[in-house]
Parts: sequence; structure tokens; C-alpha cells
Amino acid sequence: MGRTYFVEEAIGQYLSDLSTKLKPYVTGLLIGQCSPQRDYIIQAVRTPPKEEQKEDSISPSKLASIDEEWITTHASQVSRMLPGGLLVLGVFIIATPELSKDCQNALRKLIFSVEKSLTKRRLWKPAEEEVSERATLQICSATRKVVCRTYDVQDPKSSPKPADWKYQSALSASWLALNCTVNVNIHIPLLATSLNHDLEKNTKNGLNRWSKQIEDSVFLINGQIKDDDTELLEGQKKLRGSTQSSTQFSDVKVLTQLSQGSSCRSTATVQVCSGSINLKGAVKCRAYVHNNKPKVKEAIQALKRDIINTLSDRCEILFEDLIINEGPHKKSFERECHVLPQRLFVPVAGSSVMLSDYKFGDEATGEIQERFVEMLDQSVQAEDIHIAEEINTVDICPVTDNMDDTQQQQLTKATLLLKLQQNMGVVIAAAVAVFASIFSFNYFSD
Repeated sequence: MGRTYFVEEAIGQYLSDLSTKLKPYVTGLLIGQCSPQRDYIIQAVRTPPKEEQKEDSISPSKLASIDEEWITTHASQVSRMLPGGLLVLGVFIIATPELSKDCQNALRKLIFSVEKSLTKRRLWKPAEEEVSERATLQICSATRKVVCRTYDVQDPKSSPKPADWKYQSALSASWLALNCTVNVNIHIPLLATSLNHDLEKNTKNGLNRWSKQIEDSVFLINGQIKDDDTELLEGQKKLRGSTQSSTQFSDVKVLTQLSQGSSCRSTATVQVCSGSINLKGAVKCRAYVHNNKPKVKEAIQALKRDIINTLSDRCEILFEDLIINEGPHKKSFERECHVLPQRLFVPVAGSSVMLSDYKFGDEATGEIQERFVEMLDQSVQAEDIHIAEEINTVDICPVTDNMDDTQQQQLTKATLLLKLQQNMGVVIAAAVAVFASIFSFNYFSD
């Protein structure tokens, strides 16, 4: 038995409009949420046309001309704009009858490429029991016939499985939201022994370590610790039968562990560093879950991923901006303090869900509106843009890229000295332990 996709009713009209306007074919993304019981599609977004297509109003006539890289880049950009709980769940093609026989091969290639691109960016790993099937949707522009199939993206040899595509009104009108603020103060050392100082790579490594702390954190939902398998709404009144968009918010506190448990053995590492990156600020995070008896486990997992994604995405955006403004081959770094882009939220018509984006301080509202039109094919009013937080910063301390022989010798001596100090520490600790045991033996003997 295949999966069932419950789809926001407005998407049917959106896809129908695309089929009449754009020929011979148009591609796009499906955005939604997976759950063990059922899957939800709350938005469909067409692939934005390239500049030359905008200017010439020309659409390629064959599916072989589909630009895979352009579509996967679009998917990566869109994924940054999704709060916790939402993901790119599939791809679609609307094509004329003449192209229909080639659609399934094109869709298969696209869904695996998109998932590979998105997985590469993530700092978290999917759980073993997580749904790994993704949707492909083929629509004939002439007959409006819909063919929905799924592929297991964890299996490159996966065969297509038929899936049901069911429209439902007010699908996400009363989804549940979880909000939290996470205070971030991350210190990332830049090792002096590395050949060059790739700030983006070092930052990602530091965030990787931080993400594991978030994964191991304790989450209080409305001041309570709840069992993973209990229903999120247990003990609360559930909103039923409402077609108006209304959100039930849960306030979440994140408690990170100060130290590892006694079962985990940790060792101190002494490293020679020539610089550091410091991320500081309060980060606003949000996740949404469906209202069909969601488990606490689903909600916390969605929020954890939003916490990790939002900081990682902002750092990516900052480094992209630095490359554009300063060039990719900047060699010498002085002490710099950069402001991370601020998070903002924008409502979706007929839904309790809000989409997300990021803005730099000097970015105009018009630029944000243009980005929503280009990336999500959605018009946004200026008054609907809600900036969620204060300024967060990245402090990049001095880095020395080129060391002469004297510096290299000093570095080697320093490294050896540190190793000697480490070993001496072990020796002294052992000597103290032996002395203590002898003393206690003599004391008790007397």
C-alpha cells in the first residue's frame, strides 16, 4: 500500500493556473511535512525562470533540457525559508501530452538530485524510523490527469510506488507551533597548524559540535518535560472544526548539558590556535506540526532541526555575502565583527504556518518582497513581514595565513611544549595518586 498525500486545496488551483500559462512544461517543488501515518503538502512552488528565459519569454521544448543544477539550487534556497517541521517533500512537472512519456525519468533524476543537495547542507542526520519516501507529481496540461509516485531516497535503486493525492480544505489552518529562544555563545578555534584558514569550513565544523549539544538537550514544553510517545496536545483543548487560520503556540525552553554524563569519557585537547570565530546572540526558533494527534517526539525533533538549521543557514548567507563583497580569495584577515542576518516570518494565506527568511540591516523591504516572489512565487505585503529578533554577531579574530621559518619554529616549539605539558600533567597526576595511596596505607597501618 502506497502513501497518501493530503494536499492544501488552493494548490490544485495554483497547479491548474500554471498548466495554462506555461508550456510545454514547468517544474517545481512540493513543500510539506512527513509523519508516520500520513504526509501533508501545504505549498507548491514553480521553479523560477532563468534570466534569459525572462528576457526572451522562451521555454525549452524538451525535458532533456531541464537544468538540474538550477532546480537543486532553488530547492536549497527554498529550504532556508522553511521553519522547523517543513521540508521540500517532492518535485512536480506539468507537461504537454507529447512530453508525458519522458516525465517519470526526469522526475526520478530530479528527486534524487534535490535530496542529495539538501542532505549535503544539513548538520543533522535523519532518524532510522523517519519516512524516507519523497513524492513526484506528474500533471498533463491537456487532460489535467495527476500521477503521484514516491521514491525511497535512501535507496538509489528504489522503484516508484503509487501514492494517493487528496485535496483538503484548510489543511494547515490550525497546525501547532512551538517557539523558543536559544542564547548562543559559540567559540570556534582556528588551528595554526592548518595550511589555510577556510572560515566557512571551520565554522561548519564548530557548528557540527554545537549541533550535537542541541541534539542532547532537554526540552521543556510549557514548563514540563513530556514523554516522547505522549501526544503533544495531551491535557490541552484541541481546536476542532475551524476553517479560519488559528495557531496553538507552545513555549519551549531548551536546557543544554553543561558536562557529559559519567558514562562518557572526555579528554582535554590542547591545540595551538592563531585565531577564532565567536558566534553570539539570541536566536528565535519556530517549528510547526500537524494537528492529527502529533507526538511530543515529532514536535521536539522539528524544533531541534530548526535551531540547528537557522544558525547554519545564517552563517552560510553571511559567508556568501562576504564572498560577493570581498571576493573568494581574501588572504589576510584582520579582526572583524559581522552582523548575522536577522530572522523574519511571513504568513501564508489560509494557513496558521508562517514561512521564514533572513535580512541584513541594510536590506530594503522591497528586496525581501522580491525574494518571496522569486523563490516562493508569493506576494508579500510590507506590513506582513515580522522581524523576530535583535542583532546577532560573528566576531572573527586575527588569523595568520603566512608564517615565516622563525614563526614555524616557534609554533613547533610551542606544540612540543604543550605536548610535554600534557604528558607532565599525566605523570604528576599519577605520582600524586601513588603518593596518596602510600600515605593512606601508612596512616591506616599506624
